[in-house]
Amino acid sequence: MTRTAALLLAAASLAFVAACALAPQKEIVTEAHLPASPDAAWAVLSDGARYGEWNPFIVSMEGEVREGARLRNTMQPEPGQTMTFTPKVLAAEPGKELRWIGRLGVPGLFDGEHYFLLSETEFGTKLVHGEKFSGLLLWFVDVQKFESNLADMNAALARRLAPPSDEVPAGQ
Repeated sequence: MTRTAALLLAAASLAFVAACALAPQKEIVTEAHLPASPDAAWAVLSDGARYGEWNPFIVSMEGEVREGARLRNTMQPEPGQTMTFTPKVLAAEPGKELRWIGRLGVPGLFDGEHYFLLSETEFGTKLVHGEKFSGLLLWFVDVQKFESNLADMNAALARRLAPPSDEVPAGQ
């Protein structure tokens, strides 16, 4: 490699690192009340094989839910549009927290740290569900559009955890 090429490569690398450091960061945070214990909520969130039965946003999750593991998540942000990511699990504490990070290409281009925080309340579980986005592509991507996907997932999770109705249909 010539000296000029080496200098250009070093300058390009430095520019990329600087751009990543200055790249925007955005976070979406949603909250929901779940009509079950944190352990029951964890059982559903950590059972990726059954996501297709209830989850309108993350329609498939494959892999072991443990810190350091890789998952294969297929998301459907809009009907007919799917995206598959292979995030790394950052935290998997039963009944408390599930967190993973997915990246598009190299770190700093478009990163998403998705999380579920569970805490016990008098009437069940408080869920804080969000995603922290960072990277160069945030200058061009409106991630706020994913807020409704997280809210839809929260509502579906609450329905999944709801106790069966004891109501008997009229005339029975």
